[in-house]
Amino acid sequence: MKRRSFLSMGAAAGASLWLPRAIGAGEPMAAQWRDASNTPVVPVVPRGGYDNLLILIELKGGNDGLNTVIPFADPAYYALRKNIGIKREQMIQLDERTALHPALQPLMPLWRSRQLAIVQGVSYAQPNLSHFRSIEIWDTASRSDQYLRDGWLTRAFAMRPVPAGFAADGVVIGSAEMGPLANGARAIALVNPAQFVRASRLATPVSLHERNPALAHILDVENDIVKAADRLRPTQAQPQLKTAFPGGAFGSSIKTAMQVLAASDTLKVGAAGRTTSEQPVSGQGVAVIRLTLNGFDTHQNQPGQQAALLKQFAEGMVAMQAALVELGRWNDTLVMTYAEFGRRPRENQSNGTDHGTVAPHFVTGGRVQGGLYGVPPLLARLDGNGNLPVGVDFHQLYATVLGPWWGLDASAILQQRFEPLPLLRA
Repeated sequence: MKRRSFLSMGAAAGASLWLPRAIGAGEPMAAQWRDASNTPVVPVVPRGGYDNLLILIELKGGNDGLNTVIPFADPAYYALRKNIGIKREQMIQLDERTALHPALQPLMPLWRSRQLAIVQGVSYAQPNLSHFRSIEIWDTASRSDQYLRDGWLTRAFAMRPVPAGFAADGVVIGSAEMGPLANGARAIALVNPAQFVRASRLATPVSLHERNPALAHILDVENDIVKAADRLRPTQAQPQLKTAFPGGAFGSSIKTAMQVLAASDTLKVGAAGRTTSEQPVSGQGVAVIRLTLNGFDTHQNQPGQQAALLKQFAEGMVAMQAALVELGRWNDTLVMTYAEFGRRPRENQSNGTDHGTVAPHFVTGGRVQGGLYGVPPLLARLDGNGNLPVGVDFHQLYATVLGPWWGLDASAILQQRFEPLPLLRA
């Protein structure tokens, strides 16, 4: 049977638009990267393949970009945000016009080591401001006027399946929604990060064998794969991480994700779902992990709520990096945020922000070429609805993953050519 069968394990709940900028400079693209001797550095493409892990972090609800990556030098920023604007003395300055929210202070070591890229102005043509429709566009990598069924990662794995030794295509932690892995990927969903669901809960009903033997056989094979994936459940016999993880649901999700990686690196899962006694093989296990951080739909009382969320995010990213270094996976991991949309530049009357168009997104990893990319907020060019123009099409982020990171035909998967961003180095 085809290995693209959809599997899930549910737990009861307890055109080139980018204009890259170097760090602290507004140089043209050709002179963007320079080494210690001020020599231009041209980004190079890493070796592709599914041994390169992708970790997606969904900022669910739509994070407010202007208070995350702050255009403090633009006087329009404080004119639009008289009450919720971040005070100049509190923000973390990155260059002469851009700063970070103070809650993101834990990310500064990554920034200084040039392993953190920030892509500004990300959205898509004719943005939709419905939570449900817009995240569907992001998950399927469709156009705004196009309806696709399969997730963009599902199409990627259909084009090139993960190696037979991998227990699953991907693991979804902290959400029941399969998102970019929907409708075909071998994905394991862990609603409750504290536990894995036993494969026996997906047992095929006896009556189905009588009514539809062919379908029953397919489900039996699926269950065999699920049982193999279930062996990734951390046990006392497997290596225990020394990394300390932050508390809360997001910290727990990250801990579970790192435990899955620790477990997968001690196993070699055969194509028939049997664990062998061979030496550990780095990269065995999964190609994608998706995490969700909820709560970014900040229509009211945004300052405190967003600060708490960004603190969780930053502390979680630091713990994730430490764990990936401990596991020897930092240099073959790409971490990328995404969300359905950003927020409107002008604050509302409830000290919050309403649904908007663009937002900045973070990309990090041991082979990320750090710095500011994309188009800074153009507050003097708001559209008739008071929203920012699109600077970078999110499909370019996906094209970077599919092409340079994994070595796939991004144009075939995305059904159109999108220029990858120069975010990676060897």
